[in-house]
Amino acid sequence: MVYSILTNARAAGKKLLAVLIDPDKARRENLEQLAVHANNGEVDVFLWGGSLVNAPQSEYYLKLLKASAKSTPVILFPGSVTQLDEQADALFLLALISGRNPDMLIGRHVQVAGKLKRMDLETIATGYMLIDGGRPTSVSYMSNTTPIPADKPSIAAATALAGEQLGLKLIYMDAGSGALNPVSGKVIKAVNREVNLPIVVGGGIRTAARAAESLGAGADMIVVGNGLENDLNWLPELSAAVRQASAQNALSEEKLGAKA
Repeated sequence: MVYSILTNARAAGKKLLAVLIDPDKARRENLEQLAVHANNGEVDVFLWGGSLVNAPQSEYYLKLLKASAKSTPVILFPGSVTQLDEQADALFLLALISGRNPDMLIGRHVQVAGKLKRMDLETIATGYMLIDGGRPTSVSYMSNTTPIPADKPSIAAATALAGEQLGLKLIYMDAGSGALNPVSGKVIKAVNREVNLPIVVGGGIRTAARAAESLGAGADMIVVGNGLENDLNWLPELSAAVRQASAQNALSEEKLGAKA
């Protein structure tokens, strides 16, 4: 199961790298290049989805990705109930717990519940939290919700804790595609202290140093999308930063164990 990859990584202190692919921007050559990186161990997970997804060839491109990167799981990250595809390995079933739009909390889930039950698709109940990234994003506009203020880590922590108490299996904090600022280390640390769930962080991560900071603050998996769309040459450096963060985390755990 894909969820066990996330929980086992958190338990072991291993950090993961996910690459988000917007089907509307997918191209054969980019997908084939990404698959090479994944097969070289530089990508742990692919996320597939976007706010709109108008591409009629979305199913074809997903099939191509699955065939090219055979051992790398693909998780659907849908912007609407129409973005379901049984070719994927799992689905982040998103409940937008940072907002107060009932359609994003349960409404759309009701619409698709029967279809999901009939599909051979692992569903991962995900507490999705928008964090202010410095400007309006497609997600905040399409969801008609207000992000959690970037300087209010206590609100983010309480929101994540409520999600855990409701039985959600994962927390995904997102500054949004094209965010000016990523989710801050203070917010990530506050959430990590409160919940014992895999924590995924995305939006605004454009440098390896920023990735390392997010992982060091407590993120178990970071998500990068826009930063790779025009320059895949950055991926090896990013992957190396993730592996280094894993090694540093393991070293810290050893030191704590020795003191105990």
